[in-house]
Amino acid sequence: MAGTDVRTETEGSEPGGYAAARLRLLTEEGRSGPPRRAALAELTDDWLKELFAAGARGAGGVSLVAVGGYGRGELSPRSDLDLLLLHEGGDAQGIAALADRLWYPVWDLGLDLDHSVRTPAQARKTAAEDLRVQLGLLNARHLAGDPALTAGLRTAVFADWRNQAPKRLPELQELCAERAARQGELQYLLEPDLKEARGGLRDATALRAVAASWLADAPREGLADARRVLLDVRDALHLTTGRATDRLALQEQDQVAAALGLLDADTLLRQVYEAARVISYASDVTWREVGRVLRSRGARPRLRAMLGGKPVAERSPLAEGVVEQDGEVVLARVARPDRDPVLPLRAAAAAAQAGLPLSLHAVRRMAATGRPLPTPWPAEARDQLVTLLGSGRPTVDVWEALEAEGLVTRLLPDWERVRCRPQRNAVHLWTVDRHLIETAVHASELTRRVGRPDLLLVAALLHDIGKGWPGDHSVAGETIARDVAARIGFDRDDVAVLAALVRHHLLLVETATRRDLEDPATVRAVADAVGHPGTLELLHALTEADALATGPAAWSSWRGTLVADLVKRVSALLAGDEPDTTDAAPTAEQEQLAVEASRTGGPVLALRAQTEPPTGEPDGGEPEPLGVELLVAVPDQPGVLPAVAGVLAMHRLTVRTAELRTLDLADSVHGGPVLLLDWRVAAEYGSLPQAARLRADLVRALDGSLDTEARLAERDAAYPRRRGVLAPPPRVTVAPAASRHATVIEVRAQDVPGLLFRIGRALEKAAVRVRSAHVSTLGANAVDAFYVTTAKDTPLPGAEAASLARSLEETLRS
Repeated sequence: MAGTDVRTETEGSEPGGYAAARLRLLTEEGRSGPPRRAALAELTDDWLKELFAAGARGAGGVSLVAVGGYGRGELSPRSDLDLLLLHEGGDAQGIAALADRLWYPVWDLGLDLDHSVRTPAQARKTAAEDLRVQLGLLNARHLAGDPALTAGLRTAVFADWRNQAPKRLPELQELCAERAARQGELQYLLEPDLKEARGGLRDATALRAVAASWLADAPREGLADARRVLLDVRDALHLTTGRATDRLALQEQDQVAAALGLLDADTLLRQVYEAARVISYASDVTWREVGRVLRSRGARPRLRAMLGGKPVAERSPLAEGVVEQDGEVVLARVARPDRDPVLPLRAAAAAAQAGLPLSLHAVRRMAATGRPLPTPWPAEARDQLVTLLGSGRPTVDVWEALEAEGLVTRLLPDWERVRCRPQRNAVHLWTVDRHLIETAVHASELTRRVGRPDLLLVAALLHDIGKGWPGDHSVAGETIARDVAARIGFDRDDVAVLAALVRHHLLLVETATRRDLEDPATVRAVADAVGHPGTLELLHALTEADALATGPAAWSSWRGTLVADLVKRVSALLAGDEPDTTDAAPTAEQEQLAVEASRTGGPVLALRAQTEPPTGEPDGGEPEPLGVELLVAVPDQPGVLPAVAGVLAMHRLTVRTAELRTLDLADSVHGGPVLLLDWRVAAEYGSLPQAARLRADLVRALDGSLDTEARLAERDAAYPRRRGVLAPPPRVTVAPAASRHATVIEVRAQDVPGLLFRIGRALEKAAVRVRSAHVSTLGANAVDAFYVTTAKDTPLPGAEAASLARSLEETLRS
């Protein structure tokens, strides 16, 4: 078997023929999915058998074994080949030569290869030391050589796995948990790793390993289809990119969707999420069962009765027809799902209230035999739904258990449109349906603030239900919410309140962060939309719960303060008080800065750190840094906004929020209007510049000796442009009837360095006066509002306002 020219001795196996046949198979129309994977595995098997036969030449005591994914026959277009050359020892030189004759042709074709050469004893020893090796050997499949050698190894490996299961399964569970913490949950990621993320192909393989231990088994329904979906997507991803990748990147999703014959990238992601959810739920159920079995082996179970000579675990009643048994919520023996349509909601509410999981058997029994609820629902069903939604964090797992067996869409048919629906917005952490449940979780913490907690919790569940329909989701959601609320059994007045909450769930935060709260028109518009103090109270709590459930970029103490201020003003108006038309008095610090600016005739700056209490601990713990607040007072003059914004951008300061207002010091000794700019900034990297340096550059920017625009252009030119996600183009609009005293220009754009400077310059060139500005950053998105007037301090005429919006949008697009 020895030889030096490996390629010459293996020419008879025709690697070129295999390569051509492989290419034809991968490009063949009409064959994809499992048929293609099976055909590719079979083609590769035949080629490797030829290589083995040419190299072994009748030698005994050796076999070629496929392991891992190749052993399972899951050979994607760019998958590596997992191969084990198994031998009984003896002729080491001959075994090495045979390995060369096998491995080199694989490498010559550019295929990835994960290979090893071991005796059965060495393979078992390595498996005992490395869990990943053992998992690969559980899928061992004989390819060529001595079949008895392969069969002996398989028998020994499975025996080892079952004998060591009490020790190895907790290790496998920990491995899965570490991977999930590192890669995230496949069912929520915009750029998921199909293999490594939780709910991906690795977890599906782990479930097969658990089943092989004979200690527990995963729920089989839908699991094979979910695995097939992820494998099909990976196949299309390999063929589309030409790379061995498992990460479904944003820029490749449209092509992968087209390759699979799907409508678009959202349809693709939704299929991926649905498959991942099946695998994740099966994993939860399986690991819970593993834990129960291992606990029962390690400790004597509690016994309270003997039926037929067999021990029975203690059963504690939780609700009518619902009991706890062995750490799970199960149905009582007398429960009759076929006669009790409220039972699924009652069992779910009891489980969430107890902080326990719903038994898989119980959920499936209710799904298979339960009766539908009448329309409208009886009062008990509505109460149980509210109890479930108000149970806090345990609601999530219980809801997912109901959803896994189709009970949620049976109760709420409109849920189907938002189930597993992706949200292509970096601010959002979750799919639409999970976001709705997360909102209910946060709303459950605010129920003591409102007079109708039931309406708050149901509004939290429904506020984004319109995202499954075309058009404005708030408008569509209002119609759906009316239907759902009536079906649930709320009376006419409550239906109207829920519809209003869904319609206006973005009203408070958008108004508070984009409108001038000193303008009476702002307060009156919100009051007209809300209509009632009780609705305003509910909307305030819903706004906070929605933002907290969206992600960390959507809520802060600053936004909370603005919303609370708006609610206070609207509440007073609804109570009969007319809004105060005078501007709010400046703080002592603001007035001091303004007076100093007016006295010196130049800018005055103040920097201070901003903090807020740690999340979840409003009254204790160490404060969390929010950034730095920068107060700038400048005597009123043209070009202040672009000058300040340009200097901040030049010093690499990111603007998180900004407010601009005018203080009239006519009654002061120094007199004259002063512009006050209140910014919250953070350094892109490094430390913050000193206030004195900022002031010096601002003085130069205002007097024209510092060309800020040129400096920013030089800085941008010095850095190479990097490829990234293509952002949607900026949009500039005129907000209709937003103020009686000014024209409101709204800007939505990708947040990039110098954006606010460019906006300020464009407004300055348009010869409009910026009365106030409200700037906020949500993730990678800037959402800004500018109150502008003519030189005579009047709103812009309609045509002029529209022209300004178009001009500003063109400037930002260029």
